[in-house]
Amino acid sequence: MADIDSEVGPADRRHAHKLVERAEGIECCADVPPDLDLEAIAGLLDPRALGIRELNRLAHRLEKLAREEAFLDLGAISSATVARLIGDASADQLAGVMTLPTLRCWVLDEMFRRMGRYFRGDRGRRVDAVVHWRLTGGTGVDGYDWYETIIENGTCVVNAVKTRFPRVTITVNPANFLRLITGNATAAMLLMSGGLRVRGDLAFVAGLSDLFQPPAI
Repeated sequence: MADIDSEVGPADRRHAHKLVERAEGIECCADVPPDLDLEAIAGLLDPRALGIRELNRLAHRLEKLAREEAFLDLGAISSATVARLIGDASADQLAGVMTLPTLRCWVLDEMFRRMGRYFRGDRGRRVDAVVHWRLTGGTGVDGYDWYETIIENGTCVVNAVKTRFPRVTITVNPANFLRLITGNATAAMLLMSGGLRVRGDLAFVAGLSDLFQPPAI
């Protein structure tokens, strides 16, 4: 698989490389401009213009800042922009970013937070379900990261620990999870390709995305 989309021109690549170089120039939290516009920067970034190595360089810089608790707020990036970035990134690019522990935790926590915010209470008023998400390559029990979503009374509550017996347990790698919740893949598509495994109510999983505003984050 090619690192760079054939439709991306030299000017796009030069621009993307400049963004990476500017990010690498931020050595510590004190170097982060207080008026940094993450939405504007994310809107200019095109993963197709970056190879796996360049995107990993950018990801490593973001992880360093995240470890230092810099005021980089993923919530400042719109759902539409996040969905576009994930849709344009290759499977190898997404997998590479998700191998960085701090950045992985940072991204997953934000994505699950948005799931609660984008839940469609009008469609979920009569739904009562606990979903356990088992994300591969993690640091939790048996090498997984676990999250729980509780859907009841027209709300969706997210927990970072398991508190109830699940209606369904979904096992998926982080890259496919990101594609699923941003509308860049469907549960049916991932099930057919082996990218998602379900224990429990399979029919419920098939309609799960309908309970969230697209994109689901």
